[in-house]
Amino acid sequence: MDLIIVESPSKAKTIARYLKGKYRVDASGGHIRDLPPKKLGVAVDKNYEPRYVTSPGKEETIHRLTEEAAKAGRVYLATDPDREGEAISWHLQTVLGLPETGANRIEFNEISPKAVQHALEHPRTINYNLVDAQQARRVLDRLVGYKLSPLLNNKIQNGLSAGRVQSVALRLVVEREREIEAFVPEEYWTIAADLRDSEENFPAFRALLEKKKGKKFKVTDKATADEVLAALKAGNYIVASVKKSVTKSHAPAPFTTSTLQQDASNKLGMTAPETMLMAQHLYEGMDLEGEGHVAFVTYIRTDSTRVSADAQAAARDYIREKFGPEYLPAKPNFYASKKGAQDAHEAIRPIDLARTPESVKKLLDRKHYNVYKLIYERFIASQMSEAQYDSMQIEIENGDYGLKASGKALRFAGFTVIYADFRKDDEEETKGLLPALDEGQSLKALGLNAEQKFTKPPVRYTDASLVKAMEDKGIGRPSTYASIISVLTKRKYVEKDGKYMKPTEIAYRITDMLLKYFTDIMDVGFTADMEEKLDEIEEGGTDWHKIIADFYPPFEEKLRFASTDGDEMTDILCPKCGHPMVRKTGKYGKYLACSNYPACSNIVSEGEAEVSDTPCPKCGKLMVVKSGRFGKFLACPNYPACKSTLPYGDAPQDDVYEGVCPECGKPTKRLKTRTGKTYYGCSGYPVCKFMSWDVPTGEKCPKCGAALVRSPRGVVKCSGKECNYRAPKQPKEEK
Repeated sequence: MDLIIVESPSKAKTIARYLKGKYRVDASGGHIRDLPPKKLGVAVDKNYEPRYVTSPGKEETIHRLTEEAAKAGRVYLATDPDREGEAISWHLQTVLGLPETGANRIEFNEISPKAVQHALEHPRTINYNLVDAQQARRVLDRLVGYKLSPLLNNKIQNGLSAGRVQSVALRLVVEREREIEAFVPEEYWTIAADLRDSEENFPAFRALLEKKKGKKFKVTDKATADEVLAALKAGNYIVASVKKSVTKSHAPAPFTTSTLQQDASNKLGMTAPETMLMAQHLYEGMDLEGEGHVAFVTYIRTDSTRVSADAQAAARDYIREKFGPEYLPAKPNFYASKKGAQDAHEAIRPIDLARTPESVKKLLDRKHYNVYKLIYERFIASQMSEAQYDSMQIEIENGDYGLKASGKALRFAGFTVIYADFRKDDEEETKGLLPALDEGQSLKALGLNAEQKFTKPPVRYTDASLVKAMEDKGIGRPSTYASIISVLTKRKYVEKDGKYMKPTEIAYRITDMLLKYFTDIMDVGFTADMEEKLDEIEEGGTDWHKIIADFYPPFEEKLRFASTDGDEMTDILCPKCGHPMVRKTGKYGKYLACSNYPACSNIVSEGEAEVSDTPCPKCGKLMVVKSGRFGKFLACPNYPACKSTLPYGDAPQDDVYEGVCPECGKPTKRLKTRTGKTYYGCSGYPVCKFMSWDVPTGEKCPKCGAALVRSPRGVVKCSGKECNYRAPKQPKEEK
């Protein structure tokens, strides 16, 4: 029996159901080989060749697939139809020992019986251009991430990461926030008149002040507003012109990855990662009661608006039958993809139009249903007629001033019968038609309104607007948008304020540091240009090694400068090897490091005289005083062999004692954590290690035996989390 290997078990289950036992279908669970997780894995001195290792936990998968491949008559690799999918197939081919020139690669844009069968009838060899483009991206991102992240950890704080695309996206968020912080509101006034014809044959309508003496005019202060109001009250309103027209709104293109994420954010309030997870399930297949595993939509990582002729014909038949021939354009709708789009796959669309959202509403959970409904209706709408509106614009004169009223009424629903664009109506536009007026006709005012307003700052990014910005600027590719946003959130570089992204304090520091030393990597144009170079590799015109070779040496030079910027050679000799020490600046301030590194990795506090009388709780050496972002603290001098640290009091030379230790009876010291929070520790430390957030009274709880403490409000209570004991209040002494 022939074997088909895909990535996910869900996808395998769907395909196995369609093939009805004629093939064995198994899943690799994604990549079976990758760069090593804790090493660079790229030989920078050997033409940047990557060193692949078995992905963690994939030993059993490889063993199983190897045995199945040995028994199979033929092996088909059916991973996703993109660069990463091609690379996964290449790794499978290599590990399983399949022939390099064997036609064992199949691909399909949708998981349907027809598409799978067609793919099996047209196998091909691995496309090594696609593989090389993916290798270049992987190596490039590894070099940037593994080199920049340690720099951030050394200079700012531990646990930080940087990325070739991720850091540029973070820069967009940070710079938008700085625009908001620097924004100075400007005052302006809107002046509107409620008008009607003198004969009162028509209902009143509203016109907005627009011009003065035939030129655009903006009111910027109250004095001018009062002057305009007085002039309008004294003058007469005359209809200067009436323009009637039929306007059309063209149906939107079917979804790409980017537009799906934007629409799901705007209409459903879903994040980009959440949207892609739901879409991935719909693509791979889901269990339907009574039907088994069924796939709903085509491949969901695409930048193309193209659809197949069969899908287009099916949509036109559906529209004709469901809505009538007037909703069907004379010629099918075609959409041009954005400049730079790879156009490798169709747009995202439903596989089977007979599977309507209503027919599966009770079979899917709410989120899967909402995403499927969005995809389904957008695709149908994309093949429908234009919406038509009766529009009218009336220009009105009153002395030197000109006012304008606009109105619009739906004439023919077209595609809007099934799908509504997410757009705010123009505030100057009236819903519904305006009265039929004649030029020169006199109008009377029912009221005048002047409203003070202020210009608003730029809006923070949402998932939708950040995805659109990345797409417009050429940052990343459709498959990366959701993962970039996910990383920014998980790393806590951004926090959500409702649906809006706000950079955290650490995001500013990361962005500023990378901009200082790596202006090219942080440049939007550089990132977009690199994407084009990856496309050139895919097209077969460029050796991927050359792309990396052109990039890495200048990057390495900048990295070397950034890591040593501010270093100062001293005449202090290393106590371990005798070489001069270098004064460096790290995340905890200045320190001395041996210039003989890496042969000698000795690091000491610059102020060796400032040694505390506190022994290290781990190795026993007297701890030294260091300065960090939150003030002074104690650190082991044996760093990095011993990384022990302890809090440092407000003033060690003038210790503040407050409270009594309930364990040994000694006074307790008032101390502070690195973040500045006050706590109390036994002065007998390290023999006695008692600590408390509140002032200890020296007594223990009569109920559970834990320490009794006094809160900032003077309440004596038990410090035990599970105990609710409160000491009775003492009666006040009579004076």
